[in-house]
Order: sequence, then structure tokens, then C-alpha cells
Amino acid sequence: MTSAVLDVAVSDTTRPPSRKGRRSGRASTLSRSSGIGLGIAMVWFSLLVLIPLAALVVTASSGGWDQYSRTLSNPQTWAAIRLTVGQALLVTDLNVVMGTVIAWVLVRDRFWGKAVLDVIIDIPFALPTIVAGLVLLSLYGKNSPLGLEWANTERSVTLALAFVTLPFVVRTVQPVLEELEGDVEEAAASLGAKRLTIFRRIILPSLVPAIAAGAALAFARAISEYGSLVLLSGNLPFRTEVVSVRVLTFIENGNTAAAAALASVMLAVALFVIVALDLVQRRVARRG
Repeated sequence: MTSAVLDVAVSDTTRPPSRKGRRSGRASTLSRSSGIGLGIAMVWFSLLVLIPLAALVVTASSGGWDQYSRTLSNPQTWAAIRLTVGQALLVTDLNVVMGTVIAWVLVRDRFWGKAVLDVIIDIPFALPTIVAGLVLLSLYGKNSPLGLEWANTERSVTLALAFVTLPFVVRTVQPVLEELEGDVEEAAASLGAKRLTIFRRIILPSLVPAIAAGAALAFARAISEYGSLVLLSGNLPFRTEVVSVRVLTFIENGNTAAAAALASVMLAVALFVIVALDLVQRRVARRG
């Protein structure tokens, strides 16, 4: 009996829109005002995103595959890629867990200072990254008041990336948690379902799309981070140098093609992860 109720609850909370609704939405035609709005939006999006990305790809491809081969075969460049992607994946996994926990606490618990914590979560969004690096350096650099001298080590990269990406999962999961209805959870609990079962069968399927979206945003931000790492990591080759610093080094040395090639590689990595997370999100929605 309990299992049947949980199955119905999962179906109700995660069921995607009907195909009929999707068909009617696709068949509808744009009004004149909507068409003008769409045109303006596409022009603005093209100026900000599509055209710069196209220019990057053209610059990167000007040297052909040999340019990619020379850039990626450079030991220092390859070390920067491994460090950046590895740390971004680590921090994304960490944010998936901790961001979901923080969102849960902000939505489901009542405690003194909750409003202050809710505001503080957004500080990494508003704080200039170079200022964030200075703050972290004062806490985790030489003569650290916490006794944690992590500056110029791989831990400094993890710390900086975790700081700047923390709000993404929190702010994508929090609205979903606020919209979840508690009636289904109460019904499952009244039938003897344990808290872990309720979370796994009812709550988690509804949160997975939001968690995946937040994880994609966090990963994309992590592999492109620069400001918070400049002071804290020391930019040591083969140790703490990340891809963004490596790209800047290529540009300063006048090797624009190599910088564009490396940037396009990281763009491909980001797109791959974003698409993979989107596929996970869609699969979970279809199971519902």
C-alpha cells in the first residue's frame, strides 16, 4: 500500500507536460509583437554570444589541426587543463551535496538568523572575484589566522572555485523545494514510509532537474574562473596554474591562435558537461 502511494506521488510530482500541450504550443503562430520581441532578443543574443563564439572558433581554426596539436601537446598547457577540469568536477560534486543541504535548511527549517544567511549566500555573486581572492588569501594565506596556509597549493584552487560556485545549486534548488506540496509527504508518512524513503521516492526526483541545472552552471563557472585564483593560487606552472591563466599567458606572448584554440577546447568541455547533465535531467523527467 505504501509503495503504491509513493509511486503515485512520484508520478504526480515529476510528470512532464502532456504531449498534447506540447503540440499545441509548437503549432501556435507568433503574433506581430511577439515576432518583434523574438527578433530583438535574437539580435541581442547574437551580439553578446553567437558572434563572439563564432569569432573564437574562426580564430582557433585559422591554424588548423596542427595548432590544436601543438597547444594540447604542451606539457604545461595539458597540466593546466587537467587541474582545471579535475577541480571543476570536484567542486561541482561538492556543491551538489552541500548546495542541496543548504537549500533544504533555508526552506524547511526555522532558526534565528535565517534571513541573514539567505542574503550571505549571494555574496559570491555580488563580490568582485579579485576581492574574493584577497579575502581568501587573508584567511588561508601565509600566517593564516585559521592555521590553514593553503595559498599556492592545489587546495587553494579548490577553495576559490568552491567559493564562487556555491550559490548556483542553492538558488536553483531552493525555489523547487518551496513549490513542493507537503500533502504527499504527509500521506506517505502516515502510511509508515520512513523519511529516507520519502526523500528518495518523492522529493529527490523533483529536485534532480534543478540540481542538474545548478551543477551545469557551477561547472561552467568553475572552468572559466580567473579573478579569485590570481592572488590565492600563485599561478605556479604544473602546480596551480589554471586554463584561464594559461590563455592570458598565450595572449601576452602574442600567440592569439593558441589562446583561441585552448579556449575553444574548454568551450567544448563545458558544452559536453552541460548537455550530459541536460540528458540526465530529461531522463529523470521521463521516468516520472
